[in-house]
Amino acid sequence: MTPKAWKLIQSRIDRRFPIFNLRIDRACSPRTAVEHDFYVLEAADWVNVIPLTSGGDVVLVRQYRHGLRDLCLEIPGGIIEAGDSPKEAAHRELFEETGYQAAEMLPLDYIYPNPAFLNNRCYTFLAGNATLKGRQIQDEKEDIEVILKPLKEIPALIREGNIRHSLVVAAFYRYFMECQSPV
Repeated sequence: MTPKAWKLIQSRIDRRFPIFNLRIDRACSPRTAVEHDFYVLEAADWVNVIPLTSGGDVVLVRQYRHGLRDLCLEIPGGIIEAGDSPKEAAHRELFEETGYQAAEMLPLDYIYPNPAFLNNRCYTFLAGNATLKGRQIQDEKEDIEVILKPLKEIPALIREGNIRHSLVVAAFYRYFMECQSPV
């Protein structure tokens, strides 16, 4: 039997935070007719950027992540600010986090980070011919190290657990499936 959409009975914002809102939806199961509460984090859409230099290196960032209480090796990315298109946000995040700019910004589509309780999308872009053009513009909550790694090393970095951020792994999966065979 094919699942059906649940009937929304009520929806309300329970709390507001700087980077997300907590929404509570009351919905009725189409299978059992029983109502349940569901907790949803309403967040702005995000962007991830795979920056490739003309020499075949990937521009990566290492930064502290409070959810893990540890450092994380990632690609540049962040929130799509109000008024920005995903592509504009990709250019902005790349420069702010790394000081690099890209001659071309190719969209690789979007994914849902976790539709069980998040309502947003994460757009991935391939930034071709990325070149260092300036200094990082970090805000007071950022402390980012820029690291260059050859593209051919990325699958091993993922396999060996050096890159574990799910959205970064998904971005590289998209790249290797659509742009190039794994090396």
